[in-house]
Amino acid sequence: MTQQYRLVVLFGGESAEHDVSCVTARHVVAAVDPERFAIDAIGISRQGEWHRTTTGDEIMAGNLAALPASLPTAGAAVEPLAAVERTDLPVVVLPLLHGPMGEDGTVQGLLDLAGVPYVGSGVLGSAACMDKAMAKQVAASFGIDQARWRTVHVDDITASTPASLIEELGVVTFVKPANMGSSVGVSRAGTAAEMADALQIAANYDEWIVVEEAVEGREIEVGVLGNRMLQASLPGEIVPGDDFYSYDDKYHDGVAQTLIPAPLGADATAEVRALACRVGQSLRVQGLARIDFFYEESGRGFLLNEVNTMPGFTPISMFPKLWEATGVAYPELITRLVDLAIERHDKRLSHRSVKH
Repeated sequence: MTQQYRLVVLFGGESAEHDVSCVTARHVVAAVDPERFAIDAIGISRQGEWHRTTTGDEIMAGNLAALPASLPTAGAAVEPLAAVERTDLPVVVLPLLHGPMGEDGTVQGLLDLAGVPYVGSGVLGSAACMDKAMAKQVAASFGIDQARWRTVHVDDITASTPASLIEELGVVTFVKPANMGSSVGVSRAGTAAEMADALQIAANYDEWIVVEEAVEGREIEVGVLGNRMLQASLPGEIVPGDDFYSYDDKYHDGVAQTLIPAPLGADATAEVRALACRVGQSLRVQGLARIDFFYEESGRGFLLNEVNTMPGFTPISMFPKLWEATGVAYPELITRLVDLAIERHDKRLSHRSVKH
C-alpha cells in the first residue's frame, strides 16, 4: 500500500503577498490526492496569528470556499490554533507562503527545529533566493550572467542617488524591494524624478533596494524540481500586457500572455534548461523553484532575473503549467514535491545521526 501522510498546508502570512498565498492554497488543496493525504489547513493572519481553518475534508470534497480568501483577523472562518492534533500518520508540511516571514527561511527554520519534513528549500536556499541582492551576488560568484544592477540601502539614499544610478545603469531602470515577490513594490523609472519616487515605493517594503538596468529581451521562465540533482521543465515565455510583468498583470488584469513551451530553438531550449539547473544548484534550491531569465537573442543571451522558491500554484500560475507541458500533471506535481521533502528530511537526519 502507498504510504499515507498528514499534509499540513500553511497559507496566508504577514507579507504583502498574503492574498496570493490564500488563492494558491485553495487550488493546491483541491488537487491533493485524497487516497494519500489527509489535510490540515493552517492559515496565518496578517498579524502573524496561526489558525486552523475549516476541516480539510470539506475542501477535498470541492468546496474551495472552505478556505478563507484572506485572514486579516480571527473570525468565524477560523479558530485559534492551540495545538496540532496528534495522529498516527507521519506529517509533512507544505508552506504555501510567499514573501517575507514565510519564503525567506524563517518558517523553514521553525520547521527544522520542530523536526518535520517540509516542501521546498531549506533555510539557506530560501533566504538567499528571497533576498534579490544576495542572490545576485551569489550568482555572480558562480559566473552566471545577469543584467547590471546596484544594491542601495534606504539609509544611503540622498538627493543625488537617482542621478548617480541613472549615470551608472542607464536612464530606464527597474527598482525593486530586495525581499519581496509577485512584483510587489516594483517600479519602472525613466527619469530622475521617477527614480526618486520608485526608491520611496520600494522602501515601503524593504530596507534593501535593488536597481537594475532595463533589458530589451524576452522573459523566459523555467521550473525546476529535485534536491541535490535538479530537473528542469520546458521553458515558458511571458509576454507582458503592462510595461513589465506587474502584480496587476499577474493576478488582476490577465492581459499578459504565456507561451508554453516558449518558441525557442532546440539549442536555446536546452541551454536555458541546463542554466536553470546550474542557477538552482548555486543557490541551494531544493524541492522546487521557478527561475526567471531575460533573453537577449542578438546580445548577451540568457540573463538571470530572479529565483522564486515558492512559485504560485494559482490557475494562471506559470510553474504548474510548465510542468504540465513537460508531462507532470498538477496532482502528481504535488505528490512529487512531498516525496522530495521526505527524501531531503531523511538525508538530513542520516547526517545528524553520525556519532563522533
